[in-house]
Amino acid sequence: MDVQRLDRFVSSQMGEISRSAARDLIKKGGVEVNGAVERRPERRISPESDEISVSGAKIEYKKHLYIMLNKPAGVVCATRDGLSRSVIELLPKNLIRAGLFPAGRLDKDSVGFVLITDDGALAHRILSPKSHVKKKYFVRLKSPLSGDEEAAFAGGMAIYGGEKCLPAELRRLSEKECEVILCEGKYHQIKRMFSALGNEVVYLKRTEIAGIELDPALEEGRARELSLEEAAKLTL
Repeated sequence: MDVQRLDRFVSSQMGEISRSAARDLIKKGGVEVNGAVERRPERRISPESDEISVSGAKIEYKKHLYIMLNKPAGVVCATRDGLSRSVIELLPKNLIRAGLFPAGRLDKDSVGFVLITDDGALAHRILSPKSHVKKKYFVRLKSPLSGDEEAAFAGGMAIYGGEKCLPAELRRLSEKECEVILCEGKYHQIKRMFSALGNEVVYLKRTEIAGIELDPALEEGRARELSLEEAAKLTL
């Protein structure tokens, strides 16, 4: 059973509150444990069995968060950047907590599904090529498809820099548009794959991770928590 300090729990579950702010809040009587005001920040609690309330509102404990973000162009996949907005900065207050990070990256100019979580073990599994977790992308190209791309992708092509890619799937949608399904995520991989074939990616959108489709109702720059059914697909 997970046992931790009260101030750490309050801070971790309410990302906009620092550890020191949580301690001050507790000392001022703003936190209740099982219906009784608790003024000791060092109080040990079990999140799974104790009921914690902050300013009268019960904290719904979740060991981990799994968030779908529809990333717009110009935003970086990092916890913080300093120069550009990060995906974490796009999250609404009710989804912010300590330890969140993007599980995988999209280029700054690419858009679509970014999974944000605080579950390091799951993120490692998703990102490992050995796990063969599929990610689907919509791609628009500068020049028409030649007809050789499907076989090249399926054969595990080599890209500039000497890297060998795992077999991937390409589905033609139109003369200059296609879907690409990868089970790895090398740096600028799709752009480098098409570049090796003499073409250029002009638009890239991730539409699916691990069988979870990007919610079509989720506008760019918006985020929501995964449903229980969606989150279950991450653990299969």
